[in-house]
Amino acid sequence: MAALCESFTLCGLGPSGGVGLGGGLLALEPGPDPDHVLLTDRGRTATLFKVSDQKPLGCWSVKHGQIITCPVVCNFETHEYIAVHDDKVLRIWKNKDINLDKVFKATLSADVYRIHSLPNGGPVVLFKGGGVRTLDVLLEAPQQEIENIISDEVIKWSEAFMEGQQPVLIFATEKDGDFFVYVQKLKMNSLHKYKLEQQELSKPLSFTAYIKNQIITLLCLYSNDSVYKVLIPLQQNSEEEEQILSKSLLLKLSVSGSVLKGTSFVVLDRDHIAVLGSLAASGEDSKECLTIWNTKFQTLQTSKELPLGTSGQLWCYEEKFFFTHGKVLTVIMYKCETSSLAAAVGKLKDSQTPDVSSFVNWNTLGDEELVVSLQSQQSVALKSESKMTLRSKRNTVAEVQPDTLSVGQLLLNLKDASTTVFEDELRQLISKAQMPDFQATIGCVITALINRCKTNPKYYPRNFLLHIVQTRDLSYSLCPDLMAVALEKKDVHLLQICLQRFPDIPEEITYACLKVFLSISESYLQRIDVNLESVICYIDIEFNNKEVKTEIVENGFNAELEQDIWDTKITKETHVTADGEFCPVGPQKAALLNAVLHSAYSETFLLPHLKNLPAQQAVLFLRYLYYLYVKCSEKINTTLPGIRSPTISQIMDWMCLLLDAHFTVMVMLPEAKELLSNLHKFVRAQVRFYSELNKIEGSLRELQRLNHQKDSQKYSIEVLELI
Repeated sequence: MAALCESFTLCGLGPSGGVGLGGGLLALEPGPDPDHVLLTDRGRTATLFKVSDQKPLGCWSVKHGQIITCPVVCNFETHEYIAVHDDKVLRIWKNKDINLDKVFKATLSADVYRIHSLPNGGPVVLFKGGGVRTLDVLLEAPQQEIENIISDEVIKWSEAFMEGQQPVLIFATEKDGDFFVYVQKLKMNSLHKYKLEQQELSKPLSFTAYIKNQIITLLCLYSNDSVYKVLIPLQQNSEEEEQILSKSLLLKLSVSGSVLKGTSFVVLDRDHIAVLGSLAASGEDSKECLTIWNTKFQTLQTSKELPLGTSGQLWCYEEKFFFTHGKVLTVIMYKCETSSLAAAVGKLKDSQTPDVSSFVNWNTLGDEELVVSLQSQQSVALKSESKMTLRSKRNTVAEVQPDTLSVGQLLLNLKDASTTVFEDELRQLISKAQMPDFQATIGCVITALINRCKTNPKYYPRNFLLHIVQTRDLSYSLCPDLMAVALEKKDVHLLQICLQRFPDIPEEITYACLKVFLSISESYLQRIDVNLESVICYIDIEFNNKEVKTEIVENGFNAELEQDIWDTKITKETHVTADGEFCPVGPQKAALLNAVLHSAYSETFLLPHLKNLPAQQAVLFLRYLYYLYVKCSEKINTTLPGIRSPTISQIMDWMCLLLDAHFTVMVMLPEAKELLSNLHKFVRAQVRFYSELNKIEGSLRELQRLNHQKDSQKYSIEVLELI
């Protein structure tokens, strides 16, 4: 089974992208670290990016008038970068180098087509005339003569592999409509030429290859919307100059009457390939999309529409797809699992995807349950395939439960029932705790409630939904539309409970909850029910809505510094204590924000959303995090009292995230200047305090050792001088 997962933007490609990619992207290559990629634009610039942080780590440009003519690569053995500009000029530099004019330069005797860098074999240079040299050999004599092997042929594609300790290079050429394949084994200085079997009325558009057990598998994407496979054995006894390579059809890129016009593709594993192209159905406009296909069972596994268009290029590293989408470079994570018939038709259980197959017992549910469960989660194609598969199960279901309506049939019968009858029947349904597929049934019930909310905007069973969420072990993937409706209705109590109980909430929804919580007024929150158990122990509320100061234990900062820290302006929403300490939000909003702090997230996928938080809300949230940070620091164990109170680690992580997302804005905002200054002073004071503790650590250990050595039986007074 294959699935597309979270996506995010790595960088912009236009002039506003800030990384010099205004001329478009020439290529993307792996960097010195698995989390790094090297981007080469169609001009003068190469940029090293850290993918998880979406941050450039280095950017290098050749002079005006010069053009980088092949992708920049990393030498994995020396951690140096290699570029060729103006076809013949070789440049080699390291991370610390800034000006490429001052780095190593060598002018070669022939035009370079591409450099391939192998993790254990070093860089290999392929020239436009077909000659091949390792970088080490080339640097010994940069002006050495390079043989011209392919005469009038033009190289269309190349790739390099390691077979044991042997570097192997393969490249494809074209001449007058004929395509040729060359395989070069560098250490043996062995070169074999093959001619690709012609295909009527079509030609190769893209190539990819992999090597296993001394056999190169070459895959070719043809203009007739098909992928063909060619096998090339490395062990060749024949010395014929040219052999004909026969090919076999691997995959036809069509599904349900729609045809995919592929532009590029990559191999994911032995049974899956990803194809980027335009999906066109008869009578409809074509739509660019990224697709994953199962070649073993000839099925389309998943697809993602790309409405902003692409350049037609697709790269794949470390289980991530990279491609241009509009004016940005987009990254989509994916996963591939063992290929099986169950996975190919969508029946393999998978706890990580919001698919009904992850919790439904496919042997007991009938067609109607599937329809209800899938109506907002499955595509039309997958739904029709699954219905065909399940149709054969209907007789079995009828035999097992002859007197009982299926869940799907019951929900269909209740579609037009009155609200009272509808909710009563659903309550009876979920009360059958021992029934098979209980979790799936709960998911279907919530789906039915949400669907009624969508068709009737005035209907919203808040208490019923709240009861289900509080009493059942649910997850976001089981009812993905629930939180969306709660956000639309601004049902903050339900959102709070979902954040506390759902383990798999997407970062986009977490951000949406945070934005809603920060935007709602304190006066509105005071009128609604919110669970305050996470704040009641450190924000005590009296009838005058003032915070009562809890017990303070000094933890390394003096009174003068405290006075300096808390000498700040107090807004209208501030809850003030007698000695000047304040919470910038009310208890209800604090409890909601605590629920966000407790939710699981990935920094990579949350940070792009957090950057969209309005500046005023970002400042308010940072004030609250700062307040919690100080509260934690007041306690010797740096732990806030109460149930589900945020930990010091959660507070610090969110503060860092927020500052990463909004630091430039924070520096520019006058109202944030004092907050940042206070935060800096507080952190500095704590660093000094722990530094002082480190200084006396040796003395304290010596005291501990002395106490262990003697056992005083009588009362005594000792004076120990710490020097």
